[in-house]
Amino acid sequence: MNDLPTADFFAFESLLSSKEQAKLAELREFLATEIAPYASDWWNRAEFPAHILPRLAALELSTPAQRGYSNLFAGLVIAEMTRVDTSIATFFLVHHDLFVESLYGFGSAGQKERLLADASSLRITGAFALTEPGHGSDVAGGMETSARRISSATGEPDDDGDAWVLNGAKRWIGNGTFCDYMLVWARDEAVAANGQGAVRGFIVDASLPGVSRSRIENKIALRTVQNADIVLRDVQVAEADRFAGISSFEDTNQLLRGSRIMVGWQAVGQQLAAFDVARQYAVERHQFGRPLAKFQLIQQQLVTMLGNAVASMAMMARIAQLQDDGVADMPQVALAKSYTSARMRETVALGRSLLGGNGIVTDYRMAKIFADAEAIYTYEGSFEINTLIVGRAVTGVSAIV
Repeated sequence: MNDLPTADFFAFESLLSSKEQAKLAELREFLATEIAPYASDWWNRAEFPAHILPRLAALELSTPAQRGYSNLFAGLVIAEMTRVDTSIATFFLVHHDLFVESLYGFGSAGQKERLLADASSLRITGAFALTEPGHGSDVAGGMETSARRISSATGEPDDDGDAWVLNGAKRWIGNGTFCDYMLVWARDEAVAANGQGAVRGFIVDASLPGVSRSRIENKIALRTVQNADIVLRDVQVAEADRFAGISSFEDTNQLLRGSRIMVGWQAVGQQLAAFDVARQYAVERHQFGRPLAKFQLIQQQLVTMLGNAVASMAMMARIAQLQDDGVADMPQVALAKSYTSARMRETVALGRSLLGGNGIVTDYRMAKIFADAEAIYTYEGSFEINTLIVGRAVTGVSAIV
């Protein structure tokens, strides 16, 4: 198998600097030794391996672009993590590409000084609490979690108060069961009453009174990820813990665009994983007295999987170039996410089919890859919503509402 070409059939990794290639090799070694042998067991038991966090932090890969790496390298980091375990990649994405990037982009000097070093090194963990039980795709306009500014001394509403009271519920919050801090999005009651942009962001200590968390059970995808239902009941947060850089939901677009890009890279990683597993199985598995790989239809399936993976990687590599130039816009990112997730769905289905009955048990990895793909297809904007974002851009007419 070592002399066969990799799923990076067009050698996109060759576009990386020598330093980046060496770092990617270091990540691969870590994933091969610390994650790959155990990932299916963690997934089967729906347990998160908190013990690996210090070793993951030692790689110093938090927010690679902030460390001077290219956006292509940052994307390939997520793709490689996903290639080995989608759940670990999702943890990394939520913590670093949403929580830590939020600190970089919107945190005050005091917030950065207090939290950034510990968050970057995984001494503390964070979550991104945006979606709600009744609001996913429409959370921008439908958000029900509320924020009321008060005086902490009197508890009364005060437009210049030193604290806020949060009430509401959040759902599908990755890392939510164990995180130290959550970036919670809430609607400012006073501003909302005036009909203005009303969304605020708050750094919420998860141990504050009034915060309750429960794990979402019975998932068929990303079982290692600890998604949570969060309930906020009169949670008092200091004004110093409000993100001063957030005044409306539009301010979140920078973060959502970046995380959507990384989920596009996850769709690449899922396809690389599916191709890896399917090709090895096709070469090693014998039926009718010869390896599966010798059958024409099997080769056709593998080539289709490879073509999907390469096309997806090419689109994401171009997005990375646009990021480097500072011009990647949301419709371009939405097209990349919708396209790569659709190709991923086809690729993992072909891989599952190629393994036959062995494709539905996690012993052979493909069942896990197949199931996890469904989460990628849905989160950070469903296929349909991303499609309509692009449709609006190319027609000038919105079909979303």
